[in-house]
Amino acid sequence: MAMKKFGFAAALLAGTILAGHTAAWADGTVKVGVLQSLSGTMAISEVPLEDAELLAIDQLNAKGGVLGKKIVPIVEDGASDPSTFAQKATKLIEEDKVVTVFGGWTSASRKAMLPVFQKFDNLLWYPVQFEGNECSPNIMYSGAQPNQQALPALAWAESKGYKKYFLLGSDYVYPRTANLILKKHIAHDGMTLSGEEYVPLGGTDFSSVIAEIQQAKPDIIINTLNGDSNVSFFKQMAAAGLTPDKLPVMSFSIAEPEAKAMGPSLLAGSYTSWNYFQSLPGAANAAFVSAYKAKYGAGSVVDDPMVHGYEDVMIWADAVKKAGSFNPTKVRDAAVTLGFVESPLGKVKFADNQSMVQTAYIGKLQPDGQFKIIWSSPGPITPQPYDPLTFPGKSCTIPH
Repeated sequence: MAMKKFGFAAALLAGTILAGHTAAWADGTVKVGVLQSLSGTMAISEVPLEDAELLAIDQLNAKGGVLGKKIVPIVEDGASDPSTFAQKATKLIEEDKVVTVFGGWTSASRKAMLPVFQKFDNLLWYPVQFEGNECSPNIMYSGAQPNQQALPALAWAESKGYKKYFLLGSDYVYPRTANLILKKHIAHDGMTLSGEEYVPLGGTDFSSVIAEIQQAKPDIIINTLNGDSNVSFFKQMAAAGLTPDKLPVMSFSIAEPEAKAMGPSLLAGSYTSWNYFQSLPGAANAAFVSAYKAKYGAGSVVDDPMVHGYEDVMIWADAVKKAGSFNPTKVRDAAVTLGFVESPLGKVKFADNQSMVQTAYIGKLQPDGQFKIIWSSPGPITPQPYDPLTFPGKSCTIPH
């Protein structure tokens, strides 16, 4: 009897969720969520990302929308707070009846949202590099896995003769797990870890960290600080005489908008590893940059997470068309069968593990605020959610 009641309840819940999905596109519109930090320490990075996602929606609507329906973005502010992200994700799905959500930046925000998307069997498109060690059918991971950003950056640094590494990050899951992976590879490759420090997300006091750096004398700093903590860090490093030309810094969360906001002169000569730079050649990138500047101003700049957010919307639309449905499960199954598509990043596709196959690049910041690409992988890199050196035996398999 208990099993029969459970089966009936499960069927009722599944029917309710399906009815909610159907209601979301019952008229001439379809609602999607756009959930980024429009306030707080992460706003410096996430406001431009939201702009790029809205640009993609505008472009799709200008061509008739998707399946003949106008896309209506419901915008919410995650306020740089994981619990707020979870609350707003719930609101978007349960009250606004969105068919999918684009957004998030920090891994803390993503992990807070994940149970929500699992509960309602909805789909989050997450556009930012992260630490891996996660695999969910309810998330499309377009940002870099460690083997597409952090590990190529380490391999490049080793090829340049850097042997002593100082790891600095914000105190939450992405920096700590990314650095765990880096430490495994630093030791495996016979390099030296000269220091490792973390500051609270949004922290501004780096006096003790800089004193430790001065004492440790590393060859290079690998920087996983997020948000406007970077402003304080680079200003205080410059005040201590540790400019990028004297002590190289490889950052994983500084891109064109952050460089513009902080002032290129403060960061000039520093390095960063991404899967996209505004300076990439190609017609698709030129068209994207031109469209963004036309909408948001000639002085605007674009970056890797922004392009991933933009491309997430475009691939979602292609997957909807292929599936002939807005149902999140059908859309995610279609997305991994699209194959390579042309994008501002170059040719990309989603693998069966719902992470993006993409090329890795390393850039050096120039005085004009743009990055000169000084290295690229030979071709697109297959995403590897679980680093085999750090998490041996773990793999990601999502049935489709």
